[in-house]
Amino acid sequence: MTTAVAEDDALWAAVADPTRRRVLDALLEHGETTTTTIAAQLPVTRQAVAKHLVVLDRVGLVAGRRHGREVRYAVRPARLDDAAEAMARVAAQWDRRLARIKRLAEAVRAEAATDL
Repeated sequence: MTTAVAEDDALWAAVADPTRRRVLDALLEHGETTTTTIAAQLPVTRQAVAKHLVVLDRVGLVAGRRHGREVRYAVRPARLDDAAEAMARVAAQWDRRLARIKRLAEAVRAEAATDL
């Protein structure tokens, strides 16, 4: 497996979780903020938010910065752009696959119609 594929797989795994997507949404809404602030908006504990942030940090979607006793997290826009591009590539692949399936189905249907 290539490094790019492994990175994309890690990215997909990270954003597959709905709570992590909500954490990203909260960060996008508030900008740089703490786990406590995010946890106040979600039905999970601060510790759970911290674990989700570790996963998001590992794939480069967020970055933490120590500010006194707190760690403040923010979305990394460049990596988020990379993620959007990766998702667009996958969507394009599926569009091509679905178009092929449609052509095959139409060919089978046309052949069945001529056999009647």
